[in-house]
Amino acid sequence: MPKPGASTGGPFRAIPTDVPGTHISELMPEMAKRMKTTCVIRGLNTKNGDHGSGAKIMMRGRMDVGGVSYPDLGAVLAREMGRVDSKVPDYVTFYTQTEGRGSAPGASGFLGSRYAPMELTTNNIPEYIRKLDGVSELDHQQRADLRDLLSKQFAQGRQSDTLGSHNQAYERVRGIMASEKLFDVTQEPQKVRDRYGKTQLGEQCLIARRLVEAGVPFVRVARAWWDSHGQNFETHQEMVPELDHVMATLIDDLTERGLRDDVMVVTLAEFGRTPAINASLGRDHFASAWSMTMTGGKAKGGAVWGKTDDKGGKVVKDEVNAGTLFATIYECLGIKHDKSYYVGARPIPLVEPGFEPVAELVG
Repeated sequence: MPKPGASTGGPFRAIPTDVPGTHISELMPEMAKRMKTTCVIRGLNTKNGDHGSGAKIMMRGRMDVGGVSYPDLGAVLAREMGRVDSKVPDYVTFYTQTEGRGSAPGASGFLGSRYAPMELTTNNIPEYIRKLDGVSELDHQQRADLRDLLSKQFAQGRQSDTLGSHNQAYERVRGIMASEKLFDVTQEPQKVRDRYGKTQLGEQCLIARRLVEAGVPFVRVARAWWDSHGQNFETHQEMVPELDHVMATLIDDLTERGLRDDVMVVTLAEFGRTPAINASLGRDHFASAWSMTMTGGKAKGGAVWGKTDDKGGKVVKDEVNAGTLFATIYECLGIKHDKSYYVGARPIPLVEPGFEPVAELVG
């Protein structure tokens, strides 16, 4: 939340948006014109400023406890919104930059490998998705048939959730191989590619739009290098306008294609940055008071929830923690936050018990 005149405010001005009374950074003029589409939570307090564990919390809504590995948001949406007969991947994650890549890889937890992500860490097109040139179509089919035969023989007399999930994943290989063109931005008209821009973030968000339009339930696009312990403001002059442009373009594209009510765009990190500016003109890790946005789905556009004190160091109104945030996200996606899954006979609530969604943010 902008703090004009505060010692923690930094050099950038706050500008008005199309929502009366709501201001954002001057580095985001395009999103300032689109805040009526977007819900902002300005009172996050997630209590964990560590890269690894903070990232896991913000992907799952909680930490693993009691020997249970929880699925992340992508795996849950793959489970809830994916179709059994789908030919496209259920969950795709792009993290092709190096900073922070290993902090929080996608995890399907107790849901099993059927809902594990397709992780792209080297380029925008999945590796090994193409059949080798030396393998004929007949050979490819016969190898799949042989694997299926051996798998069924091995499964006889055995009961295992892991085994069943593994086989389900293999059964979808041919359909996923056929989805290669979805990852190829050259399939889009040049004017569309130019609109998103030639940056890695722009191209990956364009691919994400292509994927969700084809039926992929969840796509995560990561943009690294926000860890600005030094030269924070120079970093933001480069990165924030890029985010502003790509985010606005994606929202417009989804709207024009009639997808905005069916697709929700969530912008989220593992934590925020300190209000205090350090000796290196940077901002350090800070999880006590920070922000995120939701656009589309049932998220209430134009809503702003939460308020911090005059210097941005503490939430003073409508605080939201990780459990409440995930309950709200699920409800905005039409998923009941209070449902449970089962690991054996043990019920596992989708959201940590005791947390409810912010009803005012769900349209």
